[in-house]
Amino acid sequence: MEKQDQNLKKGLLPRHVQLIALAGMIGTGIFKGSADTLGIAGPSVVLAYLFGGLILFIVMTALAEMAIVYPNMNVQNLVHKAFGTQTSFIVGWLYWVNWIVVTVVELLAGGSFLKFWFPSVPLWLLSFLCAVLIVGMNLFQVKYYGEIEFWFAGIKVIALTAFIILGACILFGVIPSDVQNPWANYTAHGGFFPHGMSGVLSAFLIVMFSYGGAELIGVAVTETKDVKNVLPKVIKGTVWRVIGFYILPILIICGLMPWNSVSGQESPFVQVFSITGLPGAAHIMNFVLLTAVLSAANSGMYATSRTLYAMAQSGEASKRFLKVSKNGIPINGLMITAACILIGVFLAYKTPDNVISYLMTIPGFTIILIWVSICLAQLKLRKGYKEKPFFALKWFPYTTLFATAALLVIFVSFMFNKNNVIGSSVCAVILVVLLIFSFINKSRKEKSLKYSKKAIY
Repeated sequence: MEKQDQNLKKGLLPRHVQLIALAGMIGTGIFKGSADTLGIAGPSVVLAYLFGGLILFIVMTALAEMAIVYPNMNVQNLVHKAFGTQTSFIVGWLYWVNWIVVTVVELLAGGSFLKFWFPSVPLWLLSFLCAVLIVGMNLFQVKYYGEIEFWFAGIKVIALTAFIILGACILFGVIPSDVQNPWANYTAHGGFFPHGMSGVLSAFLIVMFSYGGAELIGVAVTETKDVKNVLPKVIKGTVWRVIGFYILPILIICGLMPWNSVSGQESPFVQVFSITGLPGAAHIMNFVLLTAVLSAANSGMYATSRTLYAMAQSGEASKRFLKVSKNGIPINGLMITAACILIGVFLAYKTPDNVISYLMTIPGFTIILIWVSICLAQLKLRKGYKEKPFFALKWFPYTTLFATAALLVIFVSFMFNKNNVIGSSVCAVILVVLLIFSFINKSRKEKSLKYSKKAIY
């Protein structure tokens, strides 16, 4: 009975999985981070999103392929199968750190959007209120979580679609506005490449942060019904939708306002609606942005608690994280995540002006390493397949090797970029700490195995 109580419940439907993946990817990265990428690369940032989308497709297809061959295994389980305990320990905890930071960033962004209506209330207090809401939502059964996330994510998908249609109508003059000669904004103010190709390359870190979350599909498979039929459809649909939801809105933003007038103080989406003169549109968009980042934070809470549960199963985290509530929720994992969020709220209290920009660089590094581990796991495991799955990555191993090499080049170039000193330093410290603890964990497991063998004899 106790064993049964410690199992997660398969309560996620296909539509839940699709929207959970979208929810993780469409959040602060597009609604808030687009201000940073536009400032770095101007209109040419769409090329960074296109190239990032190609890598995303390769990584997600590789993950889906492995999930079909090895059912009921999530990302961390697959890495464990490919490379053993030590690598799995590092990747699992790195993924947990990644989503902790992402969740904090999303909640801080939620607080910043609330300041649009409550400018006198401090960021940390507004972010704390957002955190209380999200933690409460994750205490429900997974099927209710999936349902809440479905509608949460649905709001931002509908809003982005409406933004694209409305923006296109303004660009083509179907809807009159105060915007003067919008098409000139693509080539004025320094041209399409205001900072050259180096600007495009420099934007990649935030682009990777933005696309991070797609691998949530690989976390959710253990709680999904009919994975073999669901996963291929979800992968194909999600990738194309996300690319469209990034590239088209950014092209519209660049057309409706000069890229160098994006302030960063508020979302470019709200800025666009403010300058168009449409009554009440900025308030509606700000509400949508608030629900969007809360949705992404909701996905982050889900990812962190399930990652700790998976690591506890394989002995890479404390067995305490196997404790499941009567609703089938890994309760201890949820509580430790909530405690970490409080640290993020404290950072907002100490440095309210810079905290979001600083934190956004860290998941950019960690998600690259997670994606590299997925690619390397596929390279290792593919030769052990009993039969080739019906949904497989084409042109293997060249596509996987291409994605791996591209991700490593991006990672190395940013580690030694002087503009990313804080993110690089934090990431380096995290990796060193995890490497040390991986050796300690490996040694502890070997001793435990040695003593158990002696006990048998």
